[in-house]
Amino acid sequence: MVRLKHERLIRPILLVEDSPIDLDLTLRAFARHKFADQIQVALDGEEALAWIERWDGGEPWPAVILLDLKLPKIDGLEVLRQLKAHPEYCAIPVVVLTTSSENSDIKTAYKIGANSYLFKPVDYEKFTEVTAQIRLYWGVLNEPPV
Repeated sequence: MVRLKHERLIRPILLVEDSPIDLDLTLRAFARHKFADQIQVALDGEEALAWIERWDGGEPWPAVILLDLKLPKIDGLEVLRQLKAHPEYCAIPVVVLTTSSENSDIKTAYKIGANSYLFKPVDYEKFTEVTAQIRLYWGVLNEPPV
């Protein structure tokens, strides 16, 4: 983990993404802002939920989870349901970062506890702006539970 000048820890970001192209784009966008080393990756819903055991084992909770909805094995909405049903880890902010603009997905995500819902920009420059804002807000400005 990284420490700011004021000794505040910047916790990692858990990126849950199955698309190799979107994964590469996201990692490159975070690398552009010198934050790629703080990204943890789960390639499907099953891997995302496996992080619960790692957190139980002492790994630091992420500052935020960036969650795609269209995932293999366990879809993103089910991952969100299980995380938000967990007695401790329900406090971890979850930002849905997806290509789905279906109103039913948006409503369901918020209903079961998403903290934000963002569409993945197609343009690389816009995507890097989005990742910079995600890092700044969720990784630095937001005050998560300890």
